[in-house]
Amino acid sequence: MGALDGILVADFSRVLAGPIATMTLGDLGADVVKVERPGVGDDTRSWGPPFAADGRSTYFLSVNRNKRGLALDLSTGDGQREALRLAESADVLVENFAPGTMERFGLGYEQIGNPRLIYASVTGFGRHQHSPATTSWCRRSAG
Repeated sequence: MGALDGILVADFSRVLAGPIATMTLGDLGADVVKVERPGVGDDTRSWGPPFAADGRSTYFLSVNRNKRGLALDLSTGDGQREALRLAESADVLVENFAPGTMERFGLGYEQIGNPRLIYASVTGFGRHQHSPATTSWCRRSAG
């Protein structure tokens, strides 16, 4: 039994900051459902080397334990409706898309209509800056 048993987390994050946050919630007992693109998944599924003996990316594995996966195409109405059902039933939603992306999918905080939902938007520069906080961007901006 964990401190977060019974808590449902809708994980729309990818790459690093969001997946580490939701992995930690899963480590504490939350039921984390990671939403990924059908056929492709999280970008980090292909990052390597190193790869595990079965060919899976160790980077992906290192930040995505204790999660269930759900493949949804958020660019389609069916995918958006299924994602909205998940968000409406979740206690916590974590996303790290560029600002405005979740709203375009119909999944912004105001669009979900779940008053008990904790909505965590993980961005490198806040909700009003569209620059990604990638390593290459940070190196370029630092000179």
